[in-house]
Amino acid sequence: MIVLDASVLIAHFESTDAHHARATQLLTDAADEPLGASPLTLAEVLVGPARTGKLDAARTAIRELEIASIALADDAPAGLAELRASTRLRLPDCCVLLAAGTAGGAEVATFDDRLAAAAVDLGLRVRN
Repeated sequence: MIVLDASVLIAHFESTDAHHARATQLLTDAADEPLGASPLTLAEVLVGPARTGKLDAARTAIRELEIASIALADDAPAGLAELRASTRLRLPDCCVLLAAGTAGGAEVATFDDRLAAAAVDLGLRVRN
């Protein structure tokens, strides 16, 4: 499974984003692989469309990409706290790492260098 960071999805959905072509190519290359994201990541992606009245279209696009929402376990608060303390990343980025761990050490797709470095430090593969 490939766990997606918001940076990849936002870039894919926003044609004016500097990483749009790169994100679209990443998702095209991953067409045969399962995709997932934490609920917080999906919420981050939906904020812009919610502001512009395009929430339904964005939700449809996420469904069409078959992105699974990776539920965080009951012990997620402690895991997120440990990740935040050890990596110094923001909690949304920690959610990506925790989701990748929950999905059995999934690969992380991100354009965020700090998140990518933390994923590698945790033994996760990174696609960017």
